[in-house]
Amino acid sequence: MEMPSLNELDINEPGEWPQLIKTIATVALCLALLVAGYYVVIKDKQVELAGLEQKEQTLKTEFETKQAKAFNLDAYREQMKEMRVVFTSMLQQLPRKSEVADLLIDISRTGLVNGLQFELFKPESERPVDFYAELPISMKVTGKYHQFGEFVSAVAALPRIVTLHNLTMSPVSESSGKMTMDIRAKTYRYFDEEE
Repeated sequence: MEMPSLNELDINEPGEWPQLIKTIATVALCLALLVAGYYVVIKDKQVELAGLEQKEQTLKTEFETKQAKAFNLDAYREQMKEMRVVFTSMLQQLPRKSEVADLLIDISRTGLVNGLQFELFKPESERPVDFYAELPISMKVTGKYHQFGEFVSAVAALPRIVTLHNLTMSPVSESSGKMTMDIRAKTYRYFDEEE
């Protein structure tokens, strides 16, 4: 049996082709369908699958985070109650607008009680910061080293929050044992609801 040349094959009558050519044509057609199917259907689905797998991983991480929070929800609620109590007590330590003058008197009285002499006691204008206002006070006092320590300790013991900043000390004279202290005190005032 002689193999006909490809020019002799009638494309409209594939049933009359020799068996070997039918097999080769069938295999080639199947491969062409598989390749076309891959590019038309499977390749797009693989890209979509990769995106969905990444989204799944993100969602799993988010779920684990939320699950851990949900597991600790009672502890978080208890912690929030404690924080509210602490925050309320700290707010009570901040002077209200009407109490600022009394606080300034308390600070100056504390210095005088500890034997210090005020050369400068200058309350400055308040500066708003978020939900509170900062009230700086520049002071220059003269006294002995231990009197400064007692003054700082007494200011820290005041019922209102007062912080001390930029402390510099220098001797007045070596023979007197006295020193001057430049210090900046800051107290904080919580804004009232009207403000």
